[in-house]
Amino acid sequence: MKQMQELFEKLWTIYTNQNPQAQKIYDIISARGENLGNDHIAFRTFDNQAVNIEVLCKVFEKVGYEVKGEYHFEEKKLYAKHFEHKTDKSAPRVFISELKTSEFSDFLQKTVNECIEKIPSEKLSSNNLIFSGTVWGDVSYAVYEQLRTESEYAAWLYVNGFRANHFTVNVNALKTFSSIYALNDFLKQNGFQMNDSGGEVKGSPEELLEQSSVKAEMYLQHFSDGNFLIPGCYYEFAKRYEDEKGQLYSGFIAKSADKIFESTNYRK
Repeated sequence: MKQMQELFEKLWTIYTNQNPQAQKIYDIISARGENLGNDHIAFRTFDNQAVNIEVLCKVFEKVGYEVKGEYHFEEKKLYAKHFEHKTDKSAPRVFISELKTSEFSDFLQKTVNECIEKIPSEKLSSNNLIFSGTVWGDVSYAVYEQLRTESEYAAWLYVNGFRANHFTVNVNALKTFSSIYALNDFLKQNGFQMNDSGGEVKGSPEELLEQSSVKAEMYLQHFSDGNFLIPGCYYEFAKRYEDEKGQLYSGFIAKSADKIFESTNYRK
């Protein structure tokens, strides 16, 4: 369990260092006397066999995780799996998605392949890939902009690389908020922008899962052709409900996750 704890602590440190907004949200909720639990953590990758879901999940499988569900996002051309710990039911879920590159242009495929070819072989064979950010070196804003015309997901991944895309507050464990709507209102009152794509709350009690998220924090990124503000990572919030058997729903809803992905869409 110590190994798993150290893994998540390292991912959290990298995540909050790039995205101070997440730490601020954590702190203002904690200041109400809340003990924040983590519902799930998510990663993005490409479907190339050198870096796909099967590669990224290994570090979690080594600490006791196994596959629990799979998801398809036709419009965004993504495939995903979610993982849960075999014995520790309080451990965060892990959600890993990958871009189906063959369904995109020759330009996007060529860009992705060139990036992956630049990754040092020792990095690919280690457990450190998920901490490594943009392991392919310098990135171009012109390329970033062209990727965005096809896929915001691809553009984000090209610039941010391998890192925790978001952490998620377990709303069920909060005691000072009556609902996820009350939590959203609190965040807005404190100056945070919610992702309102598909509504501020995605899902419903009937679907056994409600989710919301803040928009990704913009940060200044150095490109080979200048410095530009782009979206980094975001913080999510999830409220789960019991099914007919009294079991707390543990999966994800593709149509809701589809809109949550848009938390990292570029904005001025």
